[in-house]
Amino acid sequence: MTTLTDAVVLVTGANGGLGTAFVQQALDRGAAKVYATARSPRTWDDERIVPLVLDVTDQASVDAAARAAADVTIVVNNAGIGGSAPLLETSVDDVERVFATNVFGALRVAKAFAPSLAGGALVDVHSVLSWIALAGGYSASKAAFWSITNSLRLELAPQGTQVVGAHLGYTDTGMTADLDVDKADPADIVAAIYDALEAGEHEVLADQISRDVRAGLSAPLAALYPALATA
Repeated sequence: MTTLTDAVVLVTGANGGLGTAFVQQALDRGAAKVYATARSPRTWDDERIVPLVLDVTDQASVDAAARAAADVTIVVNNAGIGGSAPLLETSVDDVERVFATNVFGALRVAKAFAPSLAGGALVDVHSVLSWIALAGGYSASKAAFWSITNSLRLELAPQGTQVVGAHLGYTDTGMTADLDVDKADPADIVAAIYDALEAGEHEVLADQISRDVRAGLSAPLAALYPALATA
């Protein structure tokens, strides 16, 4: 298990709704310092928060951040972008753009910070859409990220790094602002993820929809995709 007490945490995508909650709750749980990263970092009113430029799609930016934050003990791989149009209606270039951030960007961060995380933790923020293909390139990117996390968990285990894969459904953030659906409070989602981290878990299903879909993966495909039954 990994404690947040006296930890040095780095959060990617810290400007967003989930990112802000990850930053604040890390401090609430006793973190000594939080690097709040973004392509254009915002100003914070707490001296324990260190704004840091990080573009996860740019290897030079990732390497510079890893040098600047060499004291990190916990990394929260939270940065991500949307892109939910049907694949047949989306250009391959647009799908590649989603993968550049959600998959390859997250992998760049994990690789760059891995040496600092011996005895610490990596938290990868996935989605319930890792398991159910309802959002085109976004779902595909989260499925790929989930697979990468499973590999990283095994590869980082020998150095004592806890790797937590976090799954969540619709959450009230900027990414879902235009969706007329029930949404979870980011504070509740982040609390569940940090609870799992400090309990030593490898995976957290942060809301009921994630638990339901995860449980249904062994069912016939038509149970997950009712449209197949009538196709």
